[in-house]
Amino acid sequence: MIDREENPSYVNSFLDYSITILNKSSNSVKEYNYDLLMFLRFIKQHFNMTNEEDFKNIKIDDISLDTIKKITLDDIHAFLAFLVKEFNSKATTRARKVSTIRIFFKYLCQHAKLIDKNPALYLETPKLEKRLPKYLSLDDSKKLLNATYNEDNRNYARDYAIITLFLNCGIRLSELVGININDIDFSENKLNVIGKGNKERTIYLNKACMNALSEYLSVRPKQGIKHDKKNSEKALFLSERKTRIGNRTVELIVYKQLKAAGLDVKKYSVHKLRHTAATLMYQYGNVDIRALQELLGHESIATTEIYTHVSNEQVRNAVESNPLADI
Repeated sequence: MIDREENPSYVNSFLDYSITILNKSSNSVKEYNYDLLMFLRFIKQHFNMTNEEDFKNIKIDDISLDTIKKITLDDIHAFLAFLVKEFNSKATTRARKVSTIRIFFKYLCQHAKLIDKNPALYLETPKLEKRLPKYLSLDDSKKLLNATYNEDNRNYARDYAIITLFLNCGIRLSELVGININDIDFSENKLNVIGKGNKERTIYLNKACMNALSEYLSVRPKQGIKHDKKNSEKALFLSERKTRIGNRTVELIVYKQLKAAGLDVKKYSVHKLRHTAATLMYQYGNVDIRALQELLGHESIATTEIYTHVSNEQVRNAVESNPLADI
């Protein structure tokens, strides 16, 4: 929860703007608040405005706009250096904070017109290392599905449907738990999900998904479902308490089934199943990258491009298919 009373009024105005105009999710707004809390604590320390030695106890509610107007690009760079020295922050963490600071100062300068100059106008994003995503092989994916379809587990139909959707559709965890039954069009074999930024997109369901969903819906509880703020009565996936399934419960289901399949639970996770779906579709399905971008709900195609890596076997096959190979 965001404690708005601990924020200066202009920070709260920015958070409201992020929700209402930028249409950011509650999780994104929480991250903005956390990033700005760290940044403004640093500014107060950096400008010698506090005697508090414990960084976590520095208050920011008394930082005026006059102080904000004094911030320069060098001060922002000093903050990023501070993150490395004091917290050993990775480039990805710093990149997120850079993004927050950019949006924040753009709001103050261009939209709210509370400051005249934007110190983050030429702020660059830290260079990120390109890492190939971890994913399950096709054989390991089949192992996971087989391990999940175990009738000794009283929730096997639900758990199998969850794993099947992850591996076939590449949906996010938040998207899966948010699915309502009426989001599924059984006549057209398609599903509407709400992704990042509250953007809705359509996912077409293959035979495996439709079969798994049909089997689960035949045993999904119909009585005693809680009527609550989470609209549990509409939810596709329910917990044993007959409420909408939560993120943590799904994570535990995936952990349990990965372990049952004999797969490395330290190496794989819910998000790695999304990577798996994307990689398998690209490697085996000859899927166009634009189609993959649409399916995954990526705003930038650069994000989708991480799945276009090729396996060693594909490289070998490329060489072997050279028409000069047999000469």
